[in-house]
Amino acid sequence: MTTDQPTVATEEIRESPSLVRSLVRGALTAKGRGGDLSTRRLVRRGVQVDRGHLADYQRLVGAAGGDVLPHAYPHLLGFPLAAKIMSDKDFPLPMPGLVHVENATTVHRTLTADQAYDVTVWAESLRPHTKGRLVDLVTLVEVDGEAVWQETSTYLQRGAGEADAPRGAAAPGIPAGDPCARWRLADDLGRRYAAVSGDVNPIHLHPLTARAMGFPRAIAHGMWTGARTIAALGPQSTGPSRSHVWFRKPVLLPTTVDLVVDRSGSAQVAALRATKDPETIHLVATLEA
Repeated sequence: MTTDQPTVATEEIRESPSLVRSLVRGALTAKGRGGDLSTRRLVRRGVQVDRGHLADYQRLVGAAGGDVLPHAYPHLLGFPLAAKIMSDKDFPLPMPGLVHVENATTVHRTLTADQAYDVTVWAESLRPHTKGRLVDLVTLVEVDGEAVWQETSTYLQRGAGEADAPRGAAAPGIPAGDPCARWRLADDLGRRYAAVSGDVNPIHLHPLTARAMGFPRAIAHGMWTGARTIAALGPQSTGPSRSHVWFRKPVLLPTTVDLVVDRSGSAQVAALRATKDPETIHLVATLEA
């Protein structure tokens, strides 16, 4: 006896979808969402890296310059496709209010700006959570049919949860000791990262637009805090490696944060904490070769 498997439909996208258009469409069609996840996949083939854009990103996240792509850079190649999936009416969760709670990345080999990449994105694993529902947006980057980079971004829709919902991989303990770096984050960091990433979610751009969304001030992009943290862990992040980032408290701008790192195990463990209140943890991350 065989079980019928859902048919996966792949749609080829020739131009990168507009993130602004996806954000607007997601907001306008938020009501009435429901049902199951679509099996549709979006793919862009032959994506080229603009070296000027790469250099801007490297400076902003503190990564080394040159042709090697930073650990999290391919996220920018796939995020417009992910945003389109989340904004389309067949996505069961309303896009506004989705919270990025985890990000797991595997770099299979060193990536450089002189290659053309095929980028495929899809949604999977809609599941209950103790505080609502979770869904994964998966990005796969390939060269000539070979997987070279993959990311799973996990989003939470807050709401009525299930107390006995399965729990995913737990974050490691917070490293102790003095910080190895202290970063002063300006109030325009969200606007500068938005200019590079295209992610113009209003919560990142200005205190007024952030307050309209329920935040006292603009907040830093989670993918900036994650990329900045991973880049600070050294050359290991630019070659074959795996990372996992758990996002905790938002980073309200402007502010000062401390990076603490434990390098005693097989995986580096890092945490970003508030300088004024070390008990406030913004994220925890692991990186291993």
